[in-house]
Amino acid sequence: MFCLMLVSWQSMATAFVVVVNKNNPIESLSKREVIDIYMGRFLTFPDGEHVQPLDLPSQSSLKNDFYVSLVNQDERKIKAYWARLLFSGRAKPPETLDSIAAILAKVEKINQAIAYIPATAVTDNVKVVYRLDEN
Repeated sequence: MFCLMLVSWQSMATAFVVVVNKNNPIESLSKREVIDIYMGRFLTFPDGEHVQPLDLPSQSSLKNDFYVSLVNQDERKIKAYWARLLFSGRAKPPETLDSIAAILAKVEKINQAIAYIPATAVTDNVKVVYRLDEN
């Protein structure tokens, strides 16, 4: 039981940041803007440029922890949310990549990309625009 609690605490202790390409003119985003981008409500950055959100694969503990931290919904509920939006034709979910390394590589190449990563994975090739512990 203690081991399970320790593993659960460690996964919940991940500090996430939202990053963009270092040449993207956006300097910061609010929590509401990040939610709107990741929940398909905004298709552009606040400056009107197209946004391309990136996501980790299903059943990734980091993906689940990110959405719980961001909108207090687990991956199962997020999947159901996107199924409804896809059915209605209103939006499409973020592009899924298979690793943090793949996400960082895409953000480094594409000015419109936005992604969440553990704070410990930040490199000099990306710009942090939001920290999940902010309100």
